[in-house]
Order: sequence, then C-alpha cells, then structure tokens
Amino acid sequence: MPTMASGRSLAWLMEHRAVSRADHPFLIWEPLEGDRRTWTYAQFAADARRVAAGLRSRGVQPGQTLILHLENSPEFLLTWFACSLLGAVPVCTNTKSVGDEIRYFGEHAEVVGAVTSPAFAELVGRALPDLGWMAVTDDERPLGDGGVRPEGSFARLLASEPDGVTAPVAATDPAWIQYTSGTTSRPKAVVLTHANGLWGAKLTSRNEGLTADDVHFVHLPLFHINAICYSVLSSMWVGATVVLVPRFSASRFWEVSRRHGCTWASVIPFCIQALMTVDQPEDHTYRLWGNGICIPGEKIPWGIRNIGWYGMTETIAHPIIDDVDLPCPFGTMGRPAPGYQVELRTDEGRIAEIGEPGRLFVKGQPGLSLFAGYLHDEAATRAAVDPEGWLDTGDRATAHQDGSLSFSDRSKDMLKVGGENVAASEVERVILEVTGVSEVAVVGAPDRFYGEVPVAFVIPGTDDPALLERVNVACTERLASFKVPRRVVVVDELPRSTLNKVAKAELRDRLAKETSDI
Repeated sequence: MPTMASGRSLAWLMEHRAVSRADHPFLIWEPLEGDRRTWTYAQFAADARRVAAGLRSRGVQPGQTLILHLENSPEFLLTWFACSLLGAVPVCTNTKSVGDEIRYFGEHAEVVGAVTSPAFAELVGRALPDLGWMAVTDDERPLGDGGVRPEGSFARLLASEPDGVTAPVAATDPAWIQYTSGTTSRPKAVVLTHANGLWGAKLTSRNEGLTADDVHFVHLPLFHINAICYSVLSSMWVGATVVLVPRFSASRFWEVSRRHGCTWASVIPFCIQALMTVDQPEDHTYRLWGNGICIPGEKIPWGIRNIGWYGMTETIAHPIIDDVDLPCPFGTMGRPAPGYQVELRTDEGRIAEIGEPGRLFVKGQPGLSLFAGYLHDEAATRAAVDPEGWLDTGDRATAHQDGSLSFSDRSKDMLKVGGENVAASEVERVILEVTGVSEVAVVGAPDRFYGEVPVAFVIPGTDDPALLERVNVACTERLASFKVPRRVVVVDELPRSTLNKVAKAELRDRLAKETSDI
C-alpha cells in the first residue's frame, strides 16, 4: 500500500534539499570552544557523501550497524545522513552510558564499527574490543590499548572522495536504532525506518508550524527522538536552519539564540528551571517553544508561548500536541494529532470518562507512524503493539471536556530524571547482583531541579558494613550517571500489597513527605 514515504528515503530528503535550498544555511555549529561554522544544504550533502564513501571504504555494507557515540556535533549528523546513503544503520547511544551499557548496546545490535570522540574513544574501545574499526573526531592519535584497530580520525572519513555509489534503500528499511528505557531490566532497541524518519519530518514540521524562514535551536541530545526528529528532520523537511550546540548551557542559551535570530526550540522543564537562574535577555526572536505542557507566554518571563505535546521514541512524531495557531488550556499537553488515534482505557479495559485518568494507547501504522519493532525481541514488540496497531504507552492521561488531554503519570516503574527515562527495574537488576543484597526497590523522589531522582531501598542479606559502598560502586560503574540512585536506604522490610508485591506507592509517599518536611 503506498504511503507518503513510498519510493523515498532520508537520503532522498537530504539530496532534495541540497538542490532546492542549495545556498540556504542548513547547519550552524556553535561549539563551546573554537570557531563556529556554517554548512549550506549543498555543502552538508557534499560532506555527507564524503563520509559515506569513507565508511564504505571501511567495509560498511547495507543493513550493517555502527555505534554512534557522540555528543551533539556536525560529525554526528554527517555520519547519520551518510548511513542513510549507504543503507547502513547508526545505533545512537546516550553519551552518559558507562562501559557495561555500551557493551550491551554494541553486542545486542551487532555493530561492526564506531564513530566517537576522544572523550569516549577509550571507553568504547574497552567495552567493544572486537570492533572492526573506530573513527574518532578531531584526533589523529592512536587509540591506546583499548583493543580496537585504529582506522584514523573522522577527518579521514571526511577526506574521502565521493564515489557516487548509493545503495538501493527502501522506505521500509531500518534507518537508525535508539535504545530506550522501558519497564524491562535492559533498555530496548527501537528500530526506526526511513519511512518513520520521513513521517516524523513531515508531521512534526506541520505540528510545530515550521517554515523555511525558521531558525531551530538544537541543544537537546541528538541521540533522542526529540532533537533528531522534532528539530533536525522537521527543519530539513521545510528547508529551515538548525543552530546546533554540544549540549544545553543556560549561560550560553540567550547569547547563541540572539546571535542567530532563533525562532524555535524544544525545551524540557529542566531547561526552563535553569534559564530562570541567569540574566534575562533584553530581546529575542523566539515565537514558540515546544514543551511537555502548554504555558501561555504571559506566564513565563520571556513571553514565549510553550506549546504542549506528548511523544515517545516509539511514536516518532507527536500523537498529541497543541494547535500552534490557537490558544491552549494551561497545563495541558494538547489534543490528538492528525495521523494518530488516541484512547484512554481504565484498568478494567473500558474507555475512561471525561476527567477520569486512563492508560494512554496510541494507534498508528508500524514502520510509518509507529516504530518498526524492538530489535531481536518479537515478544516485546507484540506486547507493546497489538495486531490493530494500538501501542500501549505505559503512561496515563486525562481527557477534558474541551477535548484537550493532560498527562497524569507514567508507568509507576518508570522515572523521569532531568528529561531522561529511567527504568526502575534496570537499576534494581544492577543492585541485586551485588553480593549481600537480598531485595531492592527503586522509586523516584521529588527533586526541584531534575523533577525526580532515583532512590533505592535495600534489604541486606548479611551484616556487611561495606554493603552500601559496594552498591554505590556497582551502580556508578554499570549505569549512566542519571540512573545512579541519589540515596541508598537500608531497611529491614519493604511495604507489601495484598499480593505480596512491593507497595512502591508507600515508598514514594514516604519520600514525598520527607521532601515536604525540609
């Protein structure tokens, strides 16, 4: 059945804009140190072709995976689009990941090589000693004793002569993979197709009201769906400009924004909290920010309306979003978006009534408006998406009389730490493997800056005064920093429900009370 993506790929989109918007700025790079640089659409496509030739010279074949472990950078985007030319699949990993996590990502996705930076080269090399090659940005030095054959710097990839060879890529082929925390003990590998990327580019640009004159400030990490889809692909779809920084910095936000006349940005509550602590700008050119909830412009110091939205890696675009041209009820996340169906279901399976919280289900087409599936995990894919295309998001929401929806809460075993998803079970798995731990329960504690942070309640199996230290060491070594519990509390017993399950609600209530008493 033909779709909006039939006969197209992400490389097609890049090449189309390289002609139709050849001399228009596509990417403006604002590093923390060094000179800023601008690529037009034509220049960016030319460099992506060079990188593709360099990857091909290293033996990268259509369908093969490579790990892309980088902070925001031109090299990230050039590699990402180069892979689309080759039919290869970048595995985009969180730069806060530690060696154990990287080892799992690389082995699970069966990567053949890596593109990373000097800051992470040794980490990636030690985690994946059997890699065939590694390209390191801005670094001509050998990679040390990490066990990986040095294949030179990223600059050598970029110096390759374009060979003009493009792989036959179907819209249904995998385009990239993102690991995302769910309610399982290991992150799941979300497989996203070229059709997914094109759907996300078109739908998010329309949802956000983007035009070719917009300048999109990208400070959230490219290894998440928000930045790569809501910002970069949506901007490319309309031929707009992207201003890219390595990571969010409250102290630089307004300086960079004003220098380039930025008009659009995705933000998270963490960013808004941080921006409240710096000097306010005298003027700016923003017209909209995208956020989790609708905030009218008059309710924040900068007078910028925040449109509400809801999305996740598996939905590609926003299945719920505000109308950019119409006022929105404060605190809501919008209305069902075109291209999706939304249902709120009670635990008994009926449709929730107005004002009644219900589990959020989103209906779409797998491989187009929903992800293609979880890599090497058909059971998890079937559990997430039913045969009719309904995705169980695991979140809960409430519908209002005016048709808008508000976020109620996420799956109780999922935490949101400064914008990052954390599965309680993943942290619990690491702690349970520490000798001397009999049982553990991880829940979120309220935090003014990060929203919530992990706290672990541990029942010891032995009288070991060094147990807490060993738990902390294990978590630090095996989990990304945002997943590491901020506190480990030793208890004699855990509260239980009638089915003898741990009553985590009581633990959360305890932490909330402790916070309110401070």
